[in-house]
Amino acid sequence: MTPRNTVIEGDALHVLRGFAPDSVASVVTSPPYFQARLYRAGSRELGHEAHVAEWVENLRQVSAEIARVLAPWGSYFLNVGDLYSGHQRFGAPRKSLLLAPERLAHALLADGWLLRNKIAYVKTTPLPSPVTDRLTNGWEPIFHLVRKPSYFYDLDAIREPLKSRRKPSNATLRTGSELGRLARPRIGLDHMAREGRSGHPLGKNPTDVWVLSPGRRVEGHQATFPEALARRPILATTPRHICDHCGQPWRRSARRVQFLEGAPQPRAIEPCGCGAPTTPGLVLDPFAGSGTALKVARDLGRDAVGIELNPVFADLARRRAGLEAVA
Repeated sequence: MTPRNTVIEGDALHVLRGFAPDSVASVVTSPPYFQARLYRAGSRELGHEAHVAEWVENLRQVSAEIARVLAPWGSYFLNVGDLYSGHQRFGAPRKSLLLAPERLAHALLADGWLLRNKIAYVKTTPLPSPVTDRLTNGWEPIFHLVRKPSYFYDLDAIREPLKSRRKPSNATLRTGSELGRLARPRIGLDHMAREGRSGHPLGKNPTDVWVLSPGRRVEGHQATFPEALARRPILATTPRHICDHCGQPWRRSARRVQFLEGAPQPRAIEPCGCGAPTTPGLVLDPFAGSGTALKVARDLGRDAVGIELNPVFADLARRRAGLEAVA
């Protein structure tokens, strides 16, 4: 049984093993980075392994449990950062980046995950760096991972307003013959240019560069990520309605965008057809920290469940998200 709207105090791997299969709609999390901070959660705290490969292996095991509890159409958003090695024994020569996120991504690909996006979380006010022989680090990756090529994704919920208009163009459509095997032809963009459109009538697809203010310190937790970082993944990949009978999410209509009084109207979300009651999608954060992802999920009308090893932070996450403790 997978609990809802609570924060469970305990080790992520151990707690996840008690969750039901296919019970989580999305995972939005940021685990402790390798050798970055002390969270004073005891010997089971992730991030203090002797070698970066051990950190990768521990997160692999947690991710394997996430794969089990994630719905077949679910998504996994993983924010991880990198640091510079202080000695070869950590996994890279001194002063070299460890490439911890890249090592983890390769390991998850080998475990069957599909990496759909590597999002650049660009911080508007990164921490200053005292070093004089390299640039200040100002961004971190967020990996969007799925288990199958087809998954739930509500792009209309996160589109951005168009900022420009085009005049109709008579440009010749490109055949794509000059493209490499993995480059896709942009015939659709050519059609839009010929029609004088700069993009989709409901707005453009956001890019994989997210410029956000860093999260603020919350009651002693120093590594809080901003609410905006969790908002877009939850809106796009966590449905408001999941059928209690067939287990499928309600999706946007596939019909063309309708125009009322000259303005495009969002496509309606259509029921699955079972006529059964529905349950909100469940957002999981197995490293809940201060509870930001859980709070955003509840603010957006989704259910949430968190796991946190540190009892002080577990209580903080419950209070911020308005959740209950497990009896």
